[in-house]
Amino acid sequence: MTVFDSPIPRFHLAMPVDDLAAARRFYGEVLGLPQGRSAETWVDWNLHGHQVVTHLAPERPRAVHNPVDGHDVPVPHFGVILTVADFHRLADRLRAADVEFVIEPYVRFEGEVGEQWTMFLLDPAGNALEFKAFADDSQVFAA
Repeated sequence: MTVFDSPIPRFHLAMPVDDLAAARRFYGEVLGLPQGRSAETWVDWNLHGHQVVTHLAPERPRAVHNPVDGHDVPVPHFGVILTVADFHRLADRLRAADVEFVIEPYVRFEGEVGEQWTMFLLDPAGNALEFKAFADDSQVFAA
């Protein structure tokens, strides 16, 4: 049992973008996310039931990378854990939209605890996104 009573815990993430029109095209058209409320300086997005908000902020911090399984993983990043089928459908959708991957879709930690499909990409403002899928969902938090 956790200290939270929410039946459906959802995260909220607000992140900077330097062009709201580009954010609308990427999150709405390329990723296919439903748009929620918006104003002149921000847009809400429904990311599998989680609230992601793109805020207009022209000044961006420098990106950092950490090595993971032989790849330079961009930090910070965010994303969603999908089913394996949904992961591959999204990867196909991104390829069809000619999205450039930071890390192409592949199986990370193959044959080890926590084996997972993963891919990294950047939105038009340079925010890093990771989408992943575990064949065995019980290993999401495995040590």
